[in-house]
Amino acid sequence: GTPTMGGLIMLPAILISVGLWARWEQAAVGIAVASLLWFGGVGFWDDYIKYSGKNPKGMSSRLKLALQAVGGVLIMAAIMARGDGWSLATSINVPFFKSSVHLPAWVYFSLGWTVIVGACNGVNFTDGLDGLASGALALVGLTFALMSYLVANAKFSGYLLIIHAAGVGELTVLCSALVGAVLGFLWFNSHPAEIFMGDTGSLALGGMLGTVAVLIKQELLLFLVGGLFVAETLSVILQVASFKLTGKRIFRMAPLHHHFEMLGWSETKVIIRFWIVAILLAVLALSTLKLR
Repeated sequence: GTPTMGGLIMLPAILISVGLWARWEQAAVGIAVASLLWFGGVGFWDDYIKYSGKNPKGMSSRLKLALQAVGGVLIMAAIMARGDGWSLATSINVPFFKSSVHLPAWVYFSLGWTVIVGACNGVNFTDGLDGLASGALALVGLTFALMSYLVANAKFSGYLLIIHAAGVGELTVLCSALVGAVLGFLWFNSHPAEIFMGDTGSLALGGMLGTVAVLIKQELLLFLVGGLFVAETLSVILQVASFKLTGKRIFRMAPLHHHFEMLGWSETKVIIRFWIVAILLAVLALSTLKLR
């Protein structure tokens, strides 16, 4: 009987904050908001089908992935059409290295698409225990709020030897709004949860963070700071692949947090320990600004 579709609470909160405080003349803001709305729409449709009684499993996995894939293509097309310059548009920062890497356009497009769709699903897989995804999202959001400010400032980006991406400074507002929304949501989503995020929230917030990572040229850093989401996603992929190929399971249950529950860890212990890992990953991600 616990209410779900908590994204319907968080998304308006983010949009109101961005509408009041962000400068919409920066194209990056519109692209990130479009990502939030697209993936939020996919999640809402899935939740509606699931909880309206039409189909308890929601929309088919193929349709959901197809809609995510289309969204990723549209967002990457918009990002690469911003006119930042060919070199900047296809360059990425590599954590722990001083020099950026220039990629062929199709490679960069594929990487960005993977980051956006992967983040979308990673948060969705992580959202299986009370407050787990919310806490992790707050940490990633804080990290990217800081990174958005640094990469948009020519002096800071020059000093730290990271790509200067002009016109993304307002994403600090967007990421800060996300942090505020998920922390407010976490107040009621903590164990025992009074409301669940649902796909409306997890797909929207994950997709938006993936988009922000691409816009601020920190595509690879997301794999580090969002390592918890990566681990949850890989556990599902490996579990499915192993079972189809060998008939055996690698984990007792996937996603990964359920594996530890099956080992006898209490839900609260899993959540807190995963949060600790997420905190360490966020600290490590920020340390890459100087550890080179």
